[in-house]
Amino acid sequence: MRALARVTRAEVQGAELDSQELTFRPRVPQPGSYLFDVAEKTGSAGSVTLIAQALLPPLLQSAAPSTLILRGGTHVPWSPAAHYLVQVFLPALAQVGAQVTMTLERWGWYPRGGGEIRLALHPGLPLHGVEWRTPPAPAAFRAISAASRLPEHVAGRQAARLQARLGPQLPVELQAAGGQDPGSLVFIWGPQAGFAALGARGKPAEQVADEAADAYLTFRQRQAAVDRHLADQLVLYLAQAQGPSVLVTSEITSHLVTNLWVIEQFLGPVFQVQGNPGERGEVFCPGR
Repeated sequence: MRALARVTRAEVQGAELDSQELTFRPRVPQPGSYLFDVAEKTGSAGSVTLIAQALLPPLLQSAAPSTLILRGGTHVPWSPAAHYLVQVFLPALAQVGAQVTMTLERWGWYPRGGGEIRLALHPGLPLHGVEWRTPPAPAAFRAISAASRLPEHVAGRQAARLQARLGPQLPVELQAAGGQDPGSLVFIWGPQAGFAALGARGKPAEQVADEAADAYLTFRQRQAAVDRHLADQLVLYLAQAQGPSVLVTSEITSHLVTNLWVIEQFLGPVFQVQGNPGERGEVFCPGR
């Protein structure tokens, strides 16, 4: 909230812990070069990817390019991994017409974070609708297995389990990861879909691989074109696009339904959803 207030010169009341009410009055988004350091404010590994996704919509509406440096957790629970933004979210956003590039400068794991991502935003191009109905081909997917400050065999065991589950046709790259704290990652991705799993103390490497493999196999079994997280992350942009959009997602989640409800408080009823919560479904937006 404080980062959004800074880029929009907003008047804010109630942006503190334990507040039960928030008032946010933004002004015109101001392009520029911004640095936000989660650890400096909180001493924790708060997710930099969630901050990035909050800042992109207003800055993409501004009148000039912007750069963001975000420091904190790059691969932490309950948020997209930095690799998800680079390989899935931003390429999908590019198909909608938004130009954003991102680099992972340093890995940041729970609990201390210390990671860094850098983004360059180039506003000005009109957003346009997309049609994502067809499931991506299995051959379009690949994976990485990475570990930081852990025995070398951890990343290897993750990769071996992944290929035992999904077959040798899925390329799996072993990747060295930096960071202040121990951590591990398995990430599978392809067009409009990504599936990440993180290691934790006492969690076997094979279980990390299984979590990512299970999510990938569920996606493939449901014959969807967009994974369940990307669907709720893109609907704000589709609502602003010129022309209609349709996407078939692997799951109608409560997060997706909530995002649609919030958007429609501002724009009116613009979405049509077919499918039941927890199941495969289709989202249609007529655009502007």
